[in-house]
Amino acid sequence: MIDRKQLAYDYFKQGYNCAQSVVASFEDVLPLDKETFLQVAVAFGGGFGRTRNLCGAVSAMGIVAGLLHADREEIAKNKGDVYKIVQMLDQEFKERNGSDNCAVLLKDVKNLTEGYVPQVRDEEYYTVRPCIKFVLDSVDIIEKTLLNQ
Repeated sequence: MIDRKQLAYDYFKQGYNCAQSVVASFEDVLPLDKETFLQVAVAFGGGFGRTRNLCGAVSAMGIVAGLLHADREEIAKNKGDVYKIVQMLDQEFKERNGSDNCAVLLKDVKNLTEGYVPQVRDEEYYTVRPCIKFVLDSVDIIEKTLLNQ
């Protein structure tokens, strides 16, 4: 059995953003090659390109749900099915963390930089940021909800 939480943790510690770390931990069940979905997910880190909006780990749950549940033949018709799944995933995340908004989730982090340049990933970064919890929660929610583990 794959330890997806450990995979996600390792990806995050390697410098991948929250969205990339969540998506990459499901590489064995996704219908795309790893490099493609890492490229797709890169823009979602930092609450969508560091705008501090929807948490990247939450966005990643949507990416995984879409890749696993969108019917390639009927994408226009089954959007509602995917939206329902995504709303369920999002609700579980909000119940665990109080919000799905990056700025709210990081409100207590001191010296949070603004703009498009990512902060340097050093030990202080990993110590003061709660992001790894959001990554691991998202992986857990996907596993329990979409993979029934």
